[in-house]
Amino acid sequence: MPPKGTPGGDQITEIARRLVRENPDHAARGLARMLVAESNGALTIDQARNRIMRQLGVHGNADRKVVKAAASREPRQAGVNYTLPPSIARPWTRYRLEVTGRVGILSDVHVPYHSEIAVRAAVDHLVEIGIEALVLNGDIADFYAISRYTKDPRQRDFSGELEAVRDFVGWIRETFAGIPIVYKAGNHEERWQHYIWQHAPELSKERRMSLQAWLNLDDHGIDLVEDQRPIMAGRLPILHGHELPKGMSSPVNPARGAYMRMKHTGLVGHHHRTSGHAEADFDHRETFNWSTGCLCDLTPEYARINSWNWGFAVATIHADGEFDVENLRITADGKVRSS
Repeated sequence: MPPKGTPGGDQITEIARRLVRENPDHAARGLARMLVAESNGALTIDQARNRIMRQLGVHGNADRKVVKAAASREPRQAGVNYTLPPSIARPWTRYRLEVTGRVGILSDVHVPYHSEIAVRAAVDHLVEIGIEALVLNGDIADFYAISRYTKDPRQRDFSGELEAVRDFVGWIRETFAGIPIVYKAGNHEERWQHYIWQHAPELSKERRMSLQAWLNLDDHGIDLVEDQRPIMAGRLPILHGHELPKGMSSPVNPARGAYMRMKHTGLVGHHHRTSGHAEADFDHRETFNWSTGCLCDLTPEYARINSWNWGFAVATIHADGEFDVENLRITADGKVRSS
């Protein structure tokens, strides 16, 4: 006999429909585990998965029970007035870094696969010149152990990776005490959220499971910028680079690729290469784009041969929002050079 309070078949179907609708990015097996929990054990995991797959329409849209939000509504009766349904779209806003003066921009550190030579060269340079704010522009963490790619089982030490990233964040805060630090989530940081959605969706809404909490960013007064939002330093958009549209052929120059996708001035990382690109319009107004180098190991096991280089950037933001950018390279012996 099912436990007391166990929902009936129709109720379970409604629960399955709701779970699919409310969690469109979750995997079927995660949704199935949620259904087992909400049905008070009335279903086995295989039964729950079948219910979820039915709602997802594994046999095509004709079999799909939840095609869109409006699909579950009752048919309108004749003579009933229609109203505009409320939008469930969420606003996508820019993060504004309210600062004037020099802003250091570091990206693609890939802790714990970082280069100590490159990181120390970049950080020492920023300390020497003095900065008013620091942007950690994505892929500061590597999160190798939870990636979806084939992994060397000898290196699957997520706890060790996590501790190394926490130590790096703490070291950065101690080095740059008293200034704003903003941590932009790159595609490697997004591995964390994707892993939770895939393997533990029931925990995905728990605040203590957020990247902000796991990296102790609140303890260090560091803002985390997620959802692929750009950071605006004055009028300069700073993106990691993975946010830009895909499907366009990769250009020789990553900065030109950023321009072709944005049609706007901007600075990106992600490509591990220092580059710049200028375009002038009909009125000879110039748009300039930059891509920064990385601060990680230049010959990782997944890309032994590549065209990467070490580098970082310094943007000087003026009171009117205008800016100047120094796109800097780091040599093999740790010397900082202008690009």
